Amino acid sequence: MITDGHRVIALKRSFSDLQRLDEVKSELIFYDLEDLDFVKPFTEHGNVDAVIHTATCYGRAGETPTQVFQANTVFPLHLLEAASFFHAETFINTDTFFNTDTILSSYLNIYALSKKHFSDWGRIIVLNDRIRFVNIRLEHLYGPGDNQSKFTYWIVQSCLKNIPDIKLTLGEQSRDFIYIADAVSAYIQILRYARDLKSGFLEFDLGSGEAVTVRNFVEAVHRLTGSNSNLSFGALLYRDNELMESKANIDPLLALGWQCKTGIDKGITKMIEQMR
Repeated sequence: MITDGHRVIALKRSFSDLQRLDEVKSELIFYDLEDLDFVKPFTEHGNVDAVIHTATCYGRAGETPTQVFQANTVFPLHLLEAASFFHAETFINTDTFFNTDTILSSYLNIYALSKKHFSDWGRIIVLNDRIRFVNIRLEHLYGPGDNQSKFTYWIVQSCLKNIPDIKLTLGEQSRDFIYIADAVSAYIQILRYARDLKSGFLEFDLGSGEAVTVRNFVEAVHRLTGSNSNLSFGALLYRDNELMESKANIDPLLALGWQCKTGIDKGITKMIEQMR
């Protein structure tokens, strides 16, 4: 976005790790979230054309339902209200592919519900305010610098360490794995064409458009790391109400000129190089 000439304001926690922003952080304007008056970035820097919301709380670290709700619903609602009040044209929200009618495991239910609550608020607010709400249903994101609590990081790390026996489910569930650079390029493409999109509530699926079984992903990691680990498929049971298939419909993104350029092997290899 900076290379497109945008001035970028970033909201963060006072203790946020900015390591992944080392190359560009001197060009960003930062605000710490603690006790932040949400109107301040808008009043201090003039017109804001677009807001991109990517923050999330999965509830994996023992957060209470209230904390998950606060992070995934209340915080972005404050941001959306400020953006709407100061006449920002576009609000880009990051939703989850889990937001279906499927009943999920307990923590995913809380996470998905909190995300759905906010997207529903977006639908209501655009009825009354002149702001474009773009809801991005993000599939299974992976890549270098990923969150260490995620499955993709855990399996690469386990294979690199040659953990003797890696216990897994049968791995028949399929996911649409989307490499981080491809996901970022989709956000940029939507931002570039935002003014050409209709107003109101819009939705895009964001993935590769291909469903890959978890087993195939794990076997690719095992092969590309040259791991000696034993992969014990079937040693673990599926979670209750496991979502067995998810795949993005990327036709609307393709119509904007976006392309997914990173295949599974290439993306995994880049993760391995960074983690080594």
